[in-house]
Amino acid sequence: MPQPRILISATVLGTPDPRALGTFYARLLGWNVLDNEPGWVRIRPPDGGTGLSFQEETNYRRPVWPPRPGEQQMMMHLDVGVDDLEAGVKWAVELGAAVADFQPQEHVRVMLDPAGHPFCLFPTMF
Repeated sequence: MPQPRILISATVLGTPDPRALGTFYARLLGWNVLDNEPGWVRIRPPDGGTGLSFQEETNYRRPVWPPRPGEQQMMMHLDVGVDDLEAGVKWAVELGAAVADFQPQEHVRVMLDPAGHPFCLFPTMF
């Protein structure tokens, strides 16, 4: 059988409030909200490409960072490049993120989004 054309259209994050988390990431990344429905939000970069979606999970439990046995583990995290790490941290905090207490790398900042998902900010060249 020939391989069909397949692509990833989005990464989906579970959350108790998809609209709030979708708004957070749309503002953080400067992306557009494409779908904003009860229980489901989808965002994409202005120039198209792979996006993020947010799905309502009524039994959502915040992941714990760093991981601890018996606690809710993160399933994945996002790596977000910034041109200025300090400014990126300030911007994320202004939008509702928190700086995680545990920081395992000097030039990376582990952040927690409003639903508790860890994400990493790191300096990069654009």
